[in-house]
Amino acid sequence: MNSVPRIDSLAGIECYCTDFECIGGSIKQDSSGFKVSELVDDSLVSNISSNFGESGRYPLYILEKRNIDSNHAVLEIEREKQIRLRVLGIKDAKAVTKQYASLEREWRNPPAELNTQHTRLVLQGFTKRPLGREFLVGNEFEIEIHGCKKSDIDSFIPQIGRIGNFYGLQRFGSERLVTHLVGKAIVKRDFKKAIHLLLCYTTEYDSKTSREIREQCQDPANYKQLLRTIPRGMDIERQILSALVAGKDPISALRAVPITIRRLFVQAYQSHIFNRCISRIIAEGQDIVKPSAGDLCFEMEGPSIFGRVIKYDASSQKLMVPAVRMAGYTFQAGKGRFETLTKSLMEQENLVPKDFYIKEMQELSQQGGFRQAPLWCRDFTYSKDPLTVSFKLPKGSYATILLRELLKPTDPIAAGF
Repeated sequence: MNSVPRIDSLAGIECYCTDFECIGGSIKQDSSGFKVSELVDDSLVSNISSNFGESGRYPLYILEKRNIDSNHAVLEIEREKQIRLRVLGIKDAKAVTKQYASLEREWRNPPAELNTQHTRLVLQGFTKRPLGREFLVGNEFEIEIHGCKKSDIDSFIPQIGRIGNFYGLQRFGSERLVTHLVGKAIVKRDFKKAIHLLLCYTTEYDSKTSREIREQCQDPANYKQLLRTIPRGMDIERQILSALVAGKDPISALRAVPITIRRLFVQAYQSHIFNRCISRIIAEGQDIVKPSAGDLCFEMEGPSIFGRVIKYDASSQKLMVPAVRMAGYTFQAGKGRFETLTKSLMEQENLVPKDFYIKEMQELSQQGGFRQAPLWCRDFTYSKDPLTVSFKLPKGSYATILLRELLKPTDPIAAGF
């Protein structure tokens, strides 16, 4: 069995789920080799009006982007075009992606097309209200793999169903694995530490320039000078430094970061606990696909539609998929495997559920919710020259989690993860 890279372990991904012999290689040699398209509920597409009126007043666009993540794409569009968009899902920067985006206000005559440095918006029509996440079903992927040892992966396909629904490295900042650490500091009400991590935390993947900047961030006396020299790509650091130079306290400095990004910090901490839970269950040899007595489960309403959460009922005629209750302020420990382990992990972290209700920054509070234990991949196919894999995943699942089982890279960051 291949050993897990250290960076995976730091993200809470402590094991592999398959015994497939790795093919090696890399992904994302350029963004055009990693394509993602959103899958939405049919009700959204069928209710788009071609004209402004009673049947639709909110412009709906297809957002195509490249070399920028969704959060920063929305900020770029707002900055360059003074248009505030709402998107359904967050897409990685190292990809060519297509997703739906709507305006948060009515607009009778919106432009048919808009372009910024990294994005293109194409008008689809009008909807009765702005987009909600309930319309997002999942994502379809088409990914090229380069430099692999072999291209015959037929024996991998039967094992896909065993893969855990881990959160990928992107959730935690990829090579700069820091978002969950910031989230933990926020949940622990150590806002000064959260600021310090964002400004000063380094990893083995930091460039020389980045290390020098973060070393200078150790001393507040350097903040003013740093604001003149810090690269524009370090936008979060710039926002925090500007607030600190203006005399703001740590909470106000954190609030200088856009809320969509701020919320990711606490969510990443929840994700880390989830990853550790799934890792322990798999390491113990337990089945994450077949429910056990006491487990909570999703009742499947369609191929990728996860319905209500109920206790496992062996007599049910519906397909039931194990559901993991996430850490959060509504967390309640039951008798199921996942809840019992999550409770234990929270105790190890000296956490109680109410810690996730953050009175000092209520907008970052997280109640918890549920997430399916297995990855739940559909329609996996592949072609050769170059090896290209295509598949569909439910919303919130990571293509890189499937790919790590296929490639099993010794250095995930160098391999494009």
